[in-house]
Amino acid sequence: MIDVKAYNEECRAEWNSFTEKARTQTVLFSRNFMDYHKDRFQDFSLMVYEDNALVAVFPASVKNGIVNSHGGLTFGGFLTARNEYAKNTIRYITAVFKFFHAAGIEKIIYKQSPSFYNIVSQDETDYAMFLADATLFRMDIAFAVNQRLQEKIPYQERRNRAIKKAVKNGVVITETYDFAPFWNIILCPNLQERFNVKPVHSLEEIRLLSDLNPGMIRQFEARQNDVLLAGCTVFESQTVAHAQYISASNEGRQNGAIDLLFHELITVHFTNKEVFDFGIANEKQGKVLNNYISVCRYRFYHLKIFMLR
Repeated sequence: MIDVKAYNEECRAEWNSFTEKARTQTVLFSRNFMDYHKDRFQDFSLMVYEDNALVAVFPASVKNGIVNSHGGLTFGGFLTARNEYAKNTIRYITAVFKFFHAAGIEKIIYKQSPSFYNIVSQDETDYAMFLADATLFRMDIAFAVNQRLQEKIPYQERRNRAIKKAVKNGVVITETYDFAPFWNIILCPNLQERFNVKPVHSLEEIRLLSDLNPGMIRQFEARQNDVLLAGCTVFESQTVAHAQYISASNEGRQNGAIDLLFHELITVHFTNKEVFDFGIANEKQGKVLNNYISVCRYRFYHLKIFMLR
């Protein structure tokens, strides 16, 4: 018998234990991460049981009768055990949709995780969306480096020149546990000047998330003569290193510091990962490919967003 229950704080340990072993692996689905902004989103995550055993979870929030998976996360999706059968995944998803329907939910926005976060393929969720007559209303592509390719895609020549220039100029790449210099000197000023926005996470929030998820949120810097020129904040999961924040000063872009930084992240620090993910490469609700990204020679992966009524 399948039983669907809304998540509550008493289930925190059970939720985290399940997500640590699920097919989709990312720090985003840990309650240690999800709950940092629980005051901004009304959680409506679900836990699916069969014969009293937890078999699936669905990270979600709700607002004005609309469920989003999840409103506070880049993507969401449906999490099952790594050895789950496709037919069972479809049964569990069907049970979740029925639960939401009975709760009076008018619409479900289902943000599927990029496939490279899956330890085991979970393509049956696409089939479940088809069976539910879901509408694919947005698709983004993630710009990523596949670290397992036997034949590596070469850098563009201008990237090679920039890397050599940075090495010649004495740029040094290091990992730091202090997020403040990057946030205050590079990231926030750049976002304010170029886009008039702030980073999604404040300095206090990124510090908190780092403390709550030890070893999974890492900060790297590029410096020349101890002057900070560029930085990258990486969210690490079992198979993926995701560049959550990337920014450089004008000097850091001109002298190749940002290029050397990524070269070392890809070839030194995260060679044990299957994918180095630079994030979504789209603008205007997925309709436009970012001009900078469109000329790069790396692999693209899709991120689908379905809508069910």
